[in-house]
Amino acid sequence: MAKTLVLCILLFLSACSQQDEEPPPLVPETAAKATTTAPAAPTPTEPRRSVVIAADPWCPHNCEAGSDHEGYMIDIAREAFGLAGIDVEYVNMSWARALQQARDGYIDAVVGALPGDAPDFVFPEAAIGYSTIALYTHPDNTWQYGGIDSLSQLTLLAINGYAYSPELDDYIARYQDNPEKVWVLSGPAPLSRAIELLHQQRSDVFPEDQYVMRWQLEQDGSAESLRMAAVIHESPIYIAFSPLGRDSPELAKLLSEGAKGLQRSGRVAAILARYGVSWSD
Repeated sequence: MAKTLVLCILLFLSACSQQDEEPPPLVPETAAKATTTAPAAPTPTEPRRSVVIAADPWCPHNCEAGSDHEGYMIDIAREAFGLAGIDVEYVNMSWARALQQARDGYIDAVVGALPGDAPDFVFPEAAIGYSTIALYTHPDNTWQYGGIDSLSQLTLLAINGYAYSPELDDYIARYQDNPEKVWVLSGPAPLSRAIELLHQQRSDVFPEDQYVMRWQLEQDGSAESLRMAAVIHESPIYIAFSPLGRDSPELAKLLSEGAKGLQRSGRVAAILARYGVSWSD
């Protein structure tokens, strides 16, 4: 009996030890390729063969992984890294999860980042996207934006982990625990949920990128179903690299150099045209 008890205790301790040593796996909500282990940065003598980039779909900047149109930022990144012999593995997951996975070193980068999204990340010199943030309301709503204080009597929708503008980000941080002022959305399809809530008039105003909102409403067949009340911020957007990645600065440099070369050759303009986008818009 004593030998049996000792054996059971040893087996239990062994199982616990093995469990504690396993890193949390990367389990994307959707993925072009299934990734089950944390990618390790190569050693100095080992060439980099691929990078893992993640985000929630934010089309046309970055879209559904594995689709015919993965987003112009992903297309540019694939070709830019391809010049250095590096493959891009693009994965979809919630934005907040993507940021955390990158911070923990389980993926290499996030796509569609504003500097305010991830100030601790490694940003390349060259942006490969541009964002214009606007405020949207129900079409019957006649409210006019008059600065941040004009939001005080409204319910603002925001997506968990997103940055919009420095002023609006501060407002969201101040009132994120007050759902009558700020309603923070999470989950796999927060944009569709936000549009639904505006249509139902259960909330008042929602900030979103103009390209993204236009793309989504056109896909829904309801291009005129929301009112754009104001444009509040314009910013370049980036693929930003993990602060834990040993070669993140090198990857950022390779992406910048490749993207600049594609821009000079006219290839970037051709990629943008596939999505109905141009830098002059």
